[in-house]
Amino acid sequence: METSGGKKITVEIKRYENEKASLFDLGHPLLNSIADSFVKAAGVGALQAVSREAYFTVVDGAGSDSSDTTGSKKHRFPNLRGESGKSVEALVKNTGKESLQWGLAAGLYSGITYGMKEARGGAHDWRNSVVAGALTGAAVGMTTSDRSSHEQVVQSALTGAAISAAANLLSSVF
Repeated sequence: METSGGKKITVEIKRYENEKASLFDLGHPLLNSIADSFVKAAGVGALQAVSREAYFTVVDGAGSDSSDTTGSKKHRFPNLRGESGKSVEALVKNTGKESLQWGLAAGLYSGITYGMKEARGGAHDWRNSVVAGALTGAAVGMTTSDRSSHEQVVQSALTGAAISAAANLLSSVF
């Protein structure tokens, strides 16, 4: 089954699947990788923030019965408390903040992984993932709260390295 251009459609589909299709063409593969990762993760961060706000809106709305005699609401996850009592502007601000955090983390990880691959002569293995995960974890650990202690930063770096290494090793299994 040939198209009017003389190429088989299956060849075109396979070529597209084999290429790393990027959302952007910024002139350099490093920039393309960073921008692509940023946009994809920022979308995930926005969905996560909006779904969390929707969840707490529903929970707060369903919990408005008179069975609570103390008048105070207790959430199972106090650090994930939503902004359900606030305005739409607060929701948009929170969603933008979460999107930016997720996007920066993904862009940083992608850029470090690409840089390590180029610096090591094209080798992409668990070592690249560990270094990129550790540096990204440390950066996220420094930006998550106003007073990040060095223990929190080190713990975030170790967690990032462990998750990244596990993901890299599991991706070769499946």
